[in-house]
Amino acid sequence: MPVQAAQWTEFLSCPICYNEFDENVHKPISLGCSHTVCKTCLNKLHRKACPFDQTAINTDIDVLPVNFALLQLVGAQVPDHQSIKLSNLGENKHYEVAKKCVEDLALYLKPLSGGKGVASLNQSALSRPMQRKLVTLVNCQLVEQEGRVRAMRAARSLGERTVTELILQHQNPQQLSANLWAAVRARGCQFLGPAMQEEALKLVLLALEDGSALSRKVLVLFVVQRLEPRFPQASKTSIGHVVQLLYRASCFKVTKRDEDSSLMQLKEEFRSYEALRREHDAQIVHIAMEAGLRISPEQWSSLLYGDLAHKSHMQSIIDKLQSPESFAKSVQELTIVLQRTGDPANLNRLRPHLELLANIDPNPDAVSPTWEQLENAMVAVKTVVHGLVDFIQNYSRKGHETPQPQPNSKYKTSMCRDLRQQGGCPRGTNCTFAHSQEELEKVETCFSSQFSPLLEEPREATEVLREKDGVCSQYNATYRISHQDNF
Repeated sequence: MPVQAAQWTEFLSCPICYNEFDENVHKPISLGCSHTVCKTCLNKLHRKACPFDQTAINTDIDVLPVNFALLQLVGAQVPDHQSIKLSNLGENKHYEVAKKCVEDLALYLKPLSGGKGVASLNQSALSRPMQRKLVTLVNCQLVEQEGRVRAMRAARSLGERTVTELILQHQNPQQLSANLWAAVRARGCQFLGPAMQEEALKLVLLALEDGSALSRKVLVLFVVQRLEPRFPQASKTSIGHVVQLLYRASCFKVTKRDEDSSLMQLKEEFRSYEALRREHDAQIVHIAMEAGLRISPEQWSSLLYGDLAHKSHMQSIIDKLQSPESFAKSVQELTIVLQRTGDPANLNRLRPHLELLANIDPNPDAVSPTWEQLENAMVAVKTVVHGLVDFIQNYSRKGHETPQPQPNSKYKTSMCRDLRQQGGCPRGTNCTFAHSQEELEKVETCFSSQFSPLLEEPREATEVLREKDGVCSQYNATYRISHQDNF
């Protein structure tokens, strides 16, 4: 039965016996599948296969080299030369150079202050995504064919992340926010702020989750009518722009009608809030990418949710939207950024190395690289990562900063009942309801400062509304629309 793999931060201990790696009894041995186990546990295996994914171990365990890149992180001495018998002297030379590059890169994982076998990387010069990708590379077994293919993919991934981080280092966060919302509005869409947008999406779901087919005007009016008591600034124009955002994300099945408004029905796969919100967020990220904006998961979480709790959610969306061509496009974007800033750190010297990494095939079934290709890739990734760290430490004004969540980072829209009735709240700062007028005003302040596109005064028309749930059978409304019905 397969063993459950350890967390990625637990890379300094054996995931089977949980002992920290050492240079005597628990020597770390990486397998072709990139799992690393101590030699003692490997010798006890009943089958010559990885205990985590059952991948066959094709090389004799006694021949597999010790992973000194990991061993040096627990204080062991790394020998200048390790005897490895490959087919010829040329392969040995390429292997030694590639191995030395990985060992040098592993030193960026050195700042350790955690418990036994667990890395606490808070003081590292590299960001969390870079650390994670570097751990993947460090665990690749270069003498195994599958390990070399994995090492090439890991090097490419590290290079792509390096380009993104360099672009982020050159961006102004305040200007970035303004540029993002301008790009969203330029496509006839709108983001109303974390709290209001969430409520609007939930009301769209309430109207359509049972498979109902409504016209755009009826849907917009339903959402505005329910939203106005809590958000007086809600208008039919702004909610229409939110619906347009979902339309761009292909969340609706649209049925056209002769001489009448088209009907919109929510597709079955989006009839839950999680699915609808994910597609909504992905559409905004896609718009940002179209506009040439690079935004970190932390920034995305803050912009779209008002907290830092959705970093992983946003990172998964970013990863899904990446394509094999994204790396090369990012290199071109970085070149343009450097031309605009004058490139005081001479980062343009990294371009040949980045282009080499961008040309690596990311397909898991890619052909195994030659030893020379492996050496070139490891030298390239070492060079670009060193370049990133050098820039952060010596040229970046903001350095490597991770935004810290504030105690009351959520946008709270109503007062806490316990505080109002009993004079105190047992949840303290973790309460999701407001404890002061200042917290209530935070929603309005955020809306006016970050999400304040001028809402045009649109033309008027009289509409008859058949609302859901029998709230009213007829509604004589002053309906304001600022653009033609696109559906």
